[in-house]
Amino acid sequence: MYAGLREELFEFLRIPSVSAKSEHDADTRRAAEWVLAALRRSGFTTSLIETPGHPVVLGEWRGAGPSAPTVLVYGHYDVQPPEPLHLWSSPPFEPELRDGRIYARGAADNKGQLFVHLKVLEGLLSGGGRLPVNVVVLAEGEEEISSPHLLPVVTEWKDRLAADALIISDSSMFAPGLPSILLSLRGLVYFELRVTGTGRDVHSGIYGGAVPNAATALARMLATLHDDGGRVALPGFYDSVVEWEDEVLDRLRALPFDDAALLAETGASSLVGEDGYTSLERLWLRPTCDVSGLTSGYQGEGAKTVIPALATAKVSFRLVPDQDPVEVGRQFRAHIRAVTPPGVRVEVIDLQGGRPWRANPGGPFFEAARRALGAVFGVEPVLTGEGASIPIVADLAQVLGAEAVLVGLALPGANMHAPDEWFPEEHIRKGIETFTRFYEEIPQGPPPRVGPSPG
Repeated sequence: MYAGLREELFEFLRIPSVSAKSEHDADTRRAAEWVLAALRRSGFTTSLIETPGHPVVLGEWRGAGPSAPTVLVYGHYDVQPPEPLHLWSSPPFEPELRDGRIYARGAADNKGQLFVHLKVLEGLLSGGGRLPVNVVVLAEGEEEISSPHLLPVVTEWKDRLAADALIISDSSMFAPGLPSILLSLRGLVYFELRVTGTGRDVHSGIYGGAVPNAATALARMLATLHDDGGRVALPGFYDSVVEWEDEVLDRLRALPFDDAALLAETGASSLVGEDGYTSLERLWLRPTCDVSGLTSGYQGEGAKTVIPALATAKVSFRLVPDQDPVEVGRQFRAHIRAVTPPGVRVEVIDLQGGRPWRANPGGPFFEAARRALGAVFGVEPVLTGEGASIPIVADLAQVLGAEAVLVGLALPGANMHAPDEWFPEEHIRKGIETFTRFYEEIPQGPPPRVGPSPG
């Protein structure tokens, strides 16, 4: 990647657009304006759509005419908080190139991948060039907080956003040198549990054995969320889970996946999960429940003998088609009511949510992406799943009636959401080549109507 292109990306990465922290609101807006300016330079008509949170960037190029297909490119300019800072090898918002990797918060998720699409469009339109299709770019600043204000924007601006295909790069390839196209994304529903036993922390000797202990009560409740086979124990939780076809499962099992590599990557000593499924099936195709945070009582140095008044836990569920976050929330609340011990009060707070998504492999845009990846990387791309969530994908596909094609350019182990996040510099070049080829591969003529993906 030549120095000018690298420095342009580094400028974008230096903006600390942390959407979750109000102290970075001005920075997040600055990132939106950076994307807006990049689109304007390429010849796009642009709008900055205000929301109750962070703004949405809309860019439109309609030079291919009304009879040509329209492609909508989606990405996000916000990033995760960088903490814990002491675990970074270099400052998170001072990008560094080391051993062919660009290290910075947002390098992989999602600024580096969004940057690829912006540069493809700039390159194709420079010097009076044209695209074979109409292109709409939609970039939001709230993906990392579950896109709370994007769906109303999409609904209100539906006519301007109308597209035949959604192109999204916000995920990883299956392995170095082995590109992939996503078949599915898990959804998400996330809660905070707050358990209160006494009005204040009290002496465990004087009062122990007679008053409720919030920490003990919470531990008992959390222990009921799974059965001995690793299945989520909420009544009705699996009722809406769609089983995958044997052909998809056979493709999955044929992928060169190594459990030992997963252990090495995570530092775990053994693998766990729902009985009867492979690791990839557990990671991509099966729903889960996890305790993501747990706090109660005294945790400083030495001993302090108290019965804690309050215990809290963050509990997240990853969902698969056709599970509904609202219904799973209802199931979770009913389960918590049923297992709450006597003497404590429980509050369940909604934090985040998003629907799962499932692709229909095939169609002109899917095939254009497959051919482009194969030509640039020199190998046929594989079909994969993704255990993480991009909350808006299912809603975009449904509201706009468009087929979603998800092609990630990051690599496994890129430390998304973690310290030392990185993106391979070579994939800036290869990504630009891939999506330049993608536009060339789209069939000419009237837009094919393939309909939305299910889920």
